[in-house]
This record gives sequence, C-alpha cells and structure tokens, in this order.
Amino acid sequence: MKTLSTYLEEQGYHCRSLNLPLTRLEFDKSVLLVEQVLSEMALHKDARIHLVGHSTGGLLIRKVLKETDNLAAIGRCVQIATPNHGSQLAYVASKIVGYTQYFRTLRSLHTTYIEQLNLSKDPPCPIGAIAGTRNHLWLGKLLEGDNDGRIELASVQYPGLTDFISVPYGHKEIHHQREV
Repeated sequence: MKTLSTYLEEQGYHCRSLNLPLTRLEFDKSVLLVEQVLSEMALHKDARIHLVGHSTGGLLIRKVLKETDNLAAIGRCVQIATPNHGSQLAYVASKIVGYTQYFRTLRSLHTTYIEQLNLSKDPPCPIGAIAGTRNHLWLGKLLEGDNDGRIELASVQYPGLTDFISVPYGHKEIHHQREV
C-alpha cells in the first residue's frame, strides 16, 4: 500500500498504512487492530478519516463499519479488488489439505464466511469500489467471467456501493497504479 499512500499524499492526504497480519492470523484479529488504530486516530483528529483497503482489507473496512464506535470520525471508504461476495480461488484453496491452516485469511474470503459476517448492504458512509479486469495470472484462468487474476469482477460489486469502476489491472498491481 506504500505506492498508493505516496500517490494520495501527493494529492494532499495524510496517510497511515497498517501492516496487518492477514496472511497467518484470523480475519477478526486484524479487525480488532484496525478498530484500535481508528479509535486512537479519532481522538486526535479533527478531520474525517477515510479508509482504503485492498482485497481482504476492503472486507475489513465493511466489518469495522459494522462494529466501530467511531463511525462519526469516518468519511469515505474505498475498496480495491475486494471479494465482497467471496472468492472462487479461496474456495478451491480450502480444498487443499493444510493450505488454509497456513494462509488463514483465505477462510475469510470464502463466500459462506462472508455471508456469516452479516455485513450491511446499506453502509453507513459512502463506499466506492475499484475492480481489476486484467487476468494475466495463471490462477485467473481458473475463474469464470471477468477477473483480475484472483478476484472476480462480479464479486467486487454489491448494491450498497456509492460508486463502482473497473480498470485494466491485475490483482497484484491494481493498488500500485496512479489512476487507482
């Protein structure tokens, strides 16, 4: 997210990137960390706090919006390549013995898990989503429909979004693009 932070700072935003333990710890551990940082920032900020998340980070945003006590401090949110309806690849990976034991965040990208989160389809603040359409990774060939090599375009969009756009980038490069 460093590249994205640099671009946003050039536009006048002050950015704080969080190094979340999403690979090897459960999704909910990261939600708690984000909420702690948000609470700290809300105490010391007069301006609105805008949230930007890539992939699982976008789901974290939705979960934080559902549970936070600091909703008044939040301005707008942007999800980048977020599997709001789950990921077909996460489902396939869950079938490989031991894979999700090591990459625990993949469990949180499973459609059933996301449905159990009961995330609002009508968010309390504006949320825009950016999806990629460059399927140049071999894993993307396993997916049906337009995708960014990891996440399906149809999984990013949901009715509660304030805005939605797709751009011609892959999952691992989308958040490094100035246009995004």
